[in-house]
Amino acid sequence: MGTIYNITYLPPEKPLKGDLRQQLTKLFEQANQSMSTYHNTSEISKFNQSSSTESITISADLRKVVVEGIRLHQLTSGSLDITLKPLSALWGFGPEGRPHMIPSDEALTEVRKFVGVDKLTINGNQMAKKHPSLKVDLNTIGKGYVVDLVAELLESHTINNYMVEIGGEMRLKGHNGFGSLWRVGVIKPDSNERKAKQEIYPGDNAVATSGDYYQYFEQDGQRFSHIIDPVTGKPINHNLASVTVIHPSSMTADGLSTGLLVMGEKKGLEFAEKHHIATYMIIRKGDRFVSKMSTAFNTYLSKEK
Repeated sequence: MGTIYNITYLPPEKPLKGDLRQQLTKLFEQANQSMSTYHNTSEISKFNQSSSTESITISADLRKVVVEGIRLHQLTSGSLDITLKPLSALWGFGPEGRPHMIPSDEALTEVRKFVGVDKLTINGNQMAKKHPSLKVDLNTIGKGYVVDLVAELLESHTINNYMVEIGGEMRLKGHNGFGSLWRVGVIKPDSNERKAKQEIYPGDNAVATSGDYYQYFEQDGQRFSHIIDPVTGKPINHNLASVTVIHPSSMTADGLSTGLLVMGEKKGLEFAEKHHIATYMIIRKGDRFVSKMSTAFNTYLSKEK
């Protein structure tokens, strides 16, 4: 899926059931074949390449991720949208690279005709597009889903002390090799230094962070993030730099962190409080960063639970 992974675990009490590395390799291969846009022959790539509006049969993995993407789209009132791939490409955040100029309003209007979860249907293991140019990109929740799959595989081997990380999305359980709870650092969104802004103790949960500081470009003194607002069709334009979410599911945390980032500081924090989501936000204030968090996040600031 275009990224790297790290898995750390303490040996289980019982012997492993088979070769764990081989099982992980098989798991990753199946995930890539199902939902990776980096593989032209994957299920999702074939769906995107087709202009047919006929239903196709999809795998259980792909269905789970698409269904969750649709659910989170509805929950966030459209802030998370798994059909933004054409808009991302228009702004130069796809394989095609940067455009020579900022897209015109006319170009945005044209592309937005075939963007939107309302143009995607799923019924059982059947999926179809209502517009032939619709494309689905699961990068906002796909990595999180694979993190969950890895965690489930480890637990099937009675491995109950682990840390799984794929492209920055994490899931943790138990304790580390020193007998302490896993400790995670939320990175300060500064491209000049990688320093922890906040240390947290997630317990047996997943952690996902979305930020606007890794992929962006600047033109005429203006900064354009790779995070696209589905409402405007343009990169987000506010001071919220990153959002971290703690949730039992890495897939859900992955999607929520992006959705909250799109909402912005005020709306995002209100949403987190309303739905009891553990959220930590880092906001730009001139040349410095300040942080805010939801009530549910406070419990993860200390190892004392």
